[in-house]
Amino acid sequence: MGVGDPLGMAITHAVASGMGGMRAAGDLVARMQMTRGMKIKEAKKYVAEKLSVSVPDLTDPIIMSEVRENLKIGTLHPIANHPQGIEAKANIAKVLDIDINCVKRLRGSR
Repeated sequence: MGVGDPLGMAITHAVASGMGGMRAAGDLVARMQMTRGMKIKEAKKYVAEKLSVSVPDLTDPIIMSEVRENLKIGTLHPIANHPQGIEAKANIAKVLDIDINCVKRLRGSR
């Protein structure tokens, strides 16, 4: 029984971390790579369009902090009265137009 690419997750994680992870948009780009099987260039373009920023802006932690705060898609450091955890994931699912399993389960659809 195969388990797929044994380095697939490690590579995706390294790429996401290199883009600043949650500090910027690396987590969102990695999510598109894993969810939709996009190549990194395609994933960056998709995320940038959905967030209404340029591709270079995706790696800027200052710009992305503002974007993440405005769209309520989670920030590195919790902000009072802003979504965290599953609520932020629900907003990510909406913004990126994707299904996230834990959000679907919370809503009761499988």
